[in-house]
Amino acid sequence: MMDLFSPATTKHAPKPSGPLADRMRPCTLDEFVGQEHLLGEDKILRQLLFARTIPSMILWGPPGTGKTTLAHLIAETAGKHFVSFSAVTSGVQNIKEVIKEARHQWTYNTKETILFVDEIHRFNKAQQDAFLPHIEGGTIVLIGATTENPSFEVIAPLLSRSRVFTLNPLSEQELIIILERALKDKIKGLGEYSVQLSEEAIEYITQFSDGDARAALNTLELAVLSTQPNKDNVRNVSAAHVQEAMQKKALLYDKAGEEHYNLISALHKSLRDSDADGALYWLIRMLEAGEDPLYIARRMVRFASEDIGNADPQALQLAVAGYESYRFLGSPEGELSLVQVAVYLACAPKSNAIYSAYREALQDVRTKGSLPVPLHLRNAPTTLMRNLGYGKGYQYAHNFPEALVNQEHLPEPLKGRGYYKPTNRGKEAEIRKRLEIQRKMKLKDPKDEIR
Repeated sequence: MMDLFSPATTKHAPKPSGPLADRMRPCTLDEFVGQEHLLGEDKILRQLLFARTIPSMILWGPPGTGKTTLAHLIAETAGKHFVSFSAVTSGVQNIKEVIKEARHQWTYNTKETILFVDEIHRFNKAQQDAFLPHIEGGTIVLIGATTENPSFEVIAPLLSRSRVFTLNPLSEQELIIILERALKDKIKGLGEYSVQLSEEAIEYITQFSDGDARAALNTLELAVLSTQPNKDNVRNVSAAHVQEAMQKKALLYDKAGEEHYNLISALHKSLRDSDADGALYWLIRMLEAGEDPLYIARRMVRFASEDIGNADPQALQLAVAGYESYRFLGSPEGELSLVQVAVYLACAPKSNAIYSAYREALQDVRTKGSLPVPLHLRNAPTTLMRNLGYGKGYQYAHNFPEALVNQEHLPEPLKGRGYYKPTNRGKEAEIRKRLEIQRKMKLKDPKDEIR
């Protein structure tokens, strides 16, 4: 039986000539960086590995966070037979072959098989269905990896048989640890070179890698190899070398990234103050400086809800469309979509009523605890529930004029709360009128209406 922290077998040993990101894959759990919420002391995945109890699971997280590496390490520390394939290139026939091999391993070697499926969200429903009987029968333990939300991309029967573990983007400090290891490692890394990496270069790599270890290592390798050594055979890698490797210009970051936040703040405030010219300038300034366009797009999606809300509900739809449009087109064509969104958001009527309502309701949820749902709002699918008063007195809105009813929908301690306070601007002016009618009705005594 393999010790939990023993060196990994050579089944996934990196090729000496492969990319740095592949060569630097951790071979033991001790080498694995990040995901402390799963692998830290007394955390769930580490405890399962100590117990050598490996359930079927879905590893959900952004690229470069260690999903594939973790799957290999889980199989090796548990001493299981490991089979890996990608949903991009494999189909049902491949699954049948894997199942046949898994049965052989169990029959002749009494060894369970872990089947790792990369990008499992790319399998359609029928292909995902093919795993179910073999998971149920114990022929395989499935580990799926996906960058997409499993709730939407993985079928419910498969989810119900699996644990979902969420992997987080690596922090800048975690990326720095990985980069330093690569620079020191003379066998798998870049330790054979004499490298001096400036602090600005490290910052640039970690900030623009966006929590992706693979992107960080690939950038480091290209920057080092493309930097000519000086007379002392030292490669002084600067931010400019990294920019060239990433094909992005640097923002005027200082160590705290202040200029980055200054620029996004200027864009946000220009949008909020309805200054389309200012918003356009700061948007293009950020794009030209090399900021990730999708970061800007995400900020504008947030702005559409936080600062416009229901004053113009179309703003959120357009912001999301701009994000998807850029993803579809890329640069430079997609940047025009971001410009269109910015100008629209700046010119739209403004309201922070949604944001304020969210904060007020959140405060009550966090301070009042789990208040019981009023009986008349509860479903009553059984006789017992009906006898207990579930659903009693509920008024069906469609049976009333304008579908408005005098009925309380908050727990008793919160009765009378009014979180959402729409403005008189844009579409919210109409919403305000209807909401005022509904709230005035709730101030009446329901018995008066019955009489």
